[in-house]
Amino acid sequence: MIKSSIAIAIGLAFSVGALAETMSKDQYKSANDAIAVEYKSATAACKSLSGNASDICKAEASGNEKIAKAQLDASNKPSVDASYKVRVAKADAAYAVAKERCDDKAGNVKDVCVKEATADVVAAKADATAQMKTAKANEKAADISANANSKASEQRADARKDAAADKLDADFAVAREKCDAFASDAKSNCLNEAKERFGKL
Repeated sequence: MIKSSIAIAIGLAFSVGALAETMSKDQYKSANDAIAVEYKSATAACKSLSGNASDICKAEASGNEKIAKAQLDASNKPSVDASYKVRVAKADAAYAVAKERCDDKAGNVKDVCVKEATADVVAAKADATAQMKTAKANEKAADISANANSKASEQRADARKDAAADKLDADFAVAREKCDAFASDAKSNCLNEAKERFGKL
């Protein structure tokens, strides 16, 4: 219900902004105030919960508020950077909630959970960075000159390569953490297999 309430409020807040690229100061303030009201309502609802359920609820409320603010800014002043900030806000919000959910676990299972959450946020941010760099490269390529198009192609390729490397490292970290569940030779074999699979030999 909290998520639905926030989603509805965000939709209402952006209804004006969706009709034009920029908002007036009053429209922006009104939308920003609506986000603040929904955040306050969401956190108040969390008080009915206890323990880790309350922590998860608060993380969701905080994450949704940050996403809403980033979306509002992107709606008010659209740009490649603004779109990037929305993607990062979504990645950070998902990570914060995932980490809180990991607190319901213990031992190596919890460690693996945290590593997987980290891998997910690294992958999401890597994709966001790649998309941002690609978009900027495309903007530069709009010059239609051969040199510009060649440079843009290189930048797009570099962006994809960087994103792939970041994801690989994050996935390798998850695989290593899973190996900690074993001991002695089994752990060594697990680590060696992980290194071979991710090209870390």
